[in-house]
Amino acid sequence: MTDPLLAPAKINLYLHVTGRRGDGYHLLDSLVAFADIGDQITVSPAHSLNVAITGPFAKELAAQDPAKNLVWRAAEMLARELNRNPGTLIILRKYLPIASGIGGGSSDAAATLKALDALWQGGLGKAGLSRLARGLGADVPVCVAAKTSWLGGIGEAVSPAPKLPNSCLVLVNPNKALPTPAVFKARRGPYARPMRFSHSPADTAGLAELLRARGNGLTDAALSLMPEIGEVLARLEACKGAALARMSGSGATCFALFGNRADANAAARRLKSEKPGWWVASGKLL
Repeated sequence: MTDPLLAPAKINLYLHVTGRRGDGYHLLDSLVAFADIGDQITVSPAHSLNVAITGPFAKELAAQDPAKNLVWRAAEMLARELNRNPGTLIILRKYLPIASGIGGGSSDAAATLKALDALWQGGLGKAGLSRLARGLGADVPVCVAAKTSWLGGIGEAVSPAPKLPNSCLVLVNPNKALPTPAVFKARRGPYARPMRFSHSPADTAGLAELLRARGNGLTDAALSLMPEIGEVLARLEACKGAALARMSGSGATCFALFGNRADANAAARRLKSEKPGWWVASGKLL
């Protein structure tokens, strides 16, 4: 059995919807970062493919057809690419909420590809795995990269972004799933333009200043479907040391950036005390 591999939470520091293709898919411009908060993937040889799901959010996934899980699909896809039997035991420890805007399923799939490429000695590396990942979903290629990146197209266009400061963050979800298709369907208003930048901000305050000139074009749509997001944002904004609070992806998870771990941890403790029914986690950007 391999050591657990982190499937990190994907954070959309900003997300602009820039247009829509003829097939209905929306075009995006986003700055994506990753946190040291996430699920875990462990793989070991077996006679047949099996996915075991544990952790706080296992129940939601365990009730579904395992063959539809992105982890299962990733294993089968890589096995076909390598022309081998997919026999493996994959243990997914699910710590991230389901359908929460932080790429949990996509990151799980990406970590599975990387873990199995190493176990099976496939030798595809990140470039080969990124090519495969496009067949699993728009967010999976950037999750294979698992580093600060620009995201374009419908998610398939991934390129390196400037280095970010050593910022800490708090993630909060009201413990409710918010399916991405419903949020895009509810989106109204004009499209935004891309707003990429070329320099690295010196500190968290500088990063927050850059991000305030940008936004998340899905926030209003998500709020119309789940008003609790407004309370999450308000409570994060009120936390001592919070430089910026924003929704990630299509929601419902929101984040706040902090310049140091002490403020982030204190904010997380306070929110857990005030709202025990919410999912709250603190960490840092990778």
